[in-house]
Amino acid sequence: MKNKVKALRTAAGLTQQQLADLVHVSSRTIISIEKEQYNPSLMLAYRLALVLGVSMEELCCLEENKALEDQQYEDL
Repeated sequence: MKNKVKALRTAAGLTQQQLADLVHVSSRTIISIEKEQYNPSLMLAYRLALVLGVSMEELCCLEENKALEDQQYEDL
């Protein structure tokens, strides 16, 4: 799933470790989310959005991800 975690984290001047500490996960988790290899739980996405000062919709690119998913269903 596409997300804006890396862009928002760097704009906030936070390291991966600092962000991880603020949301109570490991830096490995943040790295995996930023590489779009791991989708955060609802609660983790909420914590990230709060810390980074954005909505969950913006953080997780929900409109864009929905459009991509809708397109996949249309292609079936």
